[in-house]
Amino acid sequence: MAPPPGLPYPGSMTEIAALLTDPAAWAALITLIVMEVVLGIDNLIFISILSNKLPPEHRSRVRRIGISLALIMRLGLLSMIAWIVSLTAPVFTVLDNAFSWKDMILIAGGLFLLWKATKEIHHSVDPSKSDDMLEKDKAEVVISNVGSAIFQIILLDLVFSIDSILTAVGMTDHLPIMVVAVLVAVTVMLLAADPLANFINDNPTVVMLALGFLLMIGMVLIAEGFGAHVPKGYIYAAMAFSAGVEVLNMWSRKAAEKKQAVLAARQAALNKAETAEPGV
Repeated sequence: MAPPPGLPYPGSMTEIAALLTDPAAWAALITLIVMEVVLGIDNLIFISILSNKLPPEHRSRVRRIGISLALIMRLGLLSMIAWIVSLTAPVFTVLDNAFSWKDMILIAGGLFLLWKATKEIHHSVDPSKSDDMLEKDKAEVVISNVGSAIFQIILLDLVFSIDSILTAVGMTDHLPIMVVAVLVAVTVMLLAADPLANFINDNPTVVMLALGFLLMIGMVLIAEGFGAHVPKGYIYAAMAFSAGVEVLNMWSRKAAEKKQAVLAARQAALNKAETAEPGV
C-alpha cells in the first residue's frame, strides 16, 4: 500500500542517515517519545487493574502479553499508515456532526472503559460476592479468567493503539521516527508494568484513584469521538495532581501507623515493668 502524501517510507539508508544528522528530527523523536509514553500510561493503568484481578502466578504473564500485543498492534498499524489516516474521513453525519471510523472507535472504547471502571468500583464498594469471571478467588476458572483478561486488553489495546498512531502521524512525517518512538514507549511500559501493578495492588486507595482515572479517560475518549477536543495536558495535569495528593495521604497514613507502633511498644514496655517482681 502506498503511503499518503507527506508520509514517505524510508527509501534508502541515505534518508535514515539524513534523519540521524538532522536536529529537527531528533527534537521530533524526543517529543514523540514523551507523548507516546504519556499516552501509554492510560493503557498501562487498565492492564494493571485488569491483571491484578487474576491469581498472582498469572499476573506478570498477562501484563507482558497485553503490552506485547500493544506493540504488535502499533507496529501493524504503522505498516498500514495510509489506511489509518483514512480513518479520519467522515463516514456519516448526524445533526450536522460528521463521524469517522476513528470517532466511532473512540466512542466505543470510551463506553467500554466507563462500563469496566464503573463495574470495578461497584465490586470494590460492594462486600457481597460477585459473578465476575475475573474474581481472584475462583481458581476453577483460571483459564477463562486469563482468556477474558487478554480479550479485554486486546479491545483497549486497539483503541489506544489507533489513538497513539494518529498522534504520531500528526507530529511527524517520518516513519522511522514513529517506529523508534513506539518501540521506546512500549519498552518503558514493559519495564514499568510490574512495579506499577504491584503498587496499585498493595495500596487499595490507589486502586480507586486508578479507576477514577479510567472513568476520566473514558469520558475524554467519548468527548473526542463527538468532536469535542480536550487538551491532554489538562487531563494529565489533573491525574498528576490527584496522584500527588494520594502520595501525601499515603505518607500521612504511614507516619500515623509508625507513631502508633512506637506508642504501643512503649506501653507494652511499661506494662511489663509494672508487672515485674521487685529485684528481678
